[in-house]
Amino acid sequence: MDKKVLDSIVEQTHALMAAPSCCAEAKAAAQAWLAAIGKAAEAAETEKYLAELAADIMPIDGLIGFAESPAGIQCFGGETARQLAAHAKEIKAAGAVYCDCPACKAVAAILSQKGNLL
Repeated sequence: MDKKVLDSIVEQTHALMAAPSCCAEAKAAAQAWLAAIGKAAEAAETEKYLAELAADIMPIDGLIGFAESPAGIQCFGGETARQLAAHAKEIKAAGAVYCDCPACKAVAAILSQKGNLL
């Protein structure tokens, strides 16, 4: 893989791990992938990492549904959930496919390079 591409993916991986919205499973998969770069386990860890990222990225409709649900209101609080839903609807209208939180932005950037990772 091209060093510039790898460096970019590593940078996005660090951004993902630093994001407050990054779940523990994604952080663990990211750490395992980083540790495997250049080693025999790299291919297997890459597949695991990409699978985790694909499972974790939040589709915009899922975000809207969750923010408007009783569970979302309980999680975020009423006003924050309402604002989050309104924001999600706004970015969806502008063409967003996924949530734009820092973790989802990093995941989208990494997944856009999937062909270079496999």
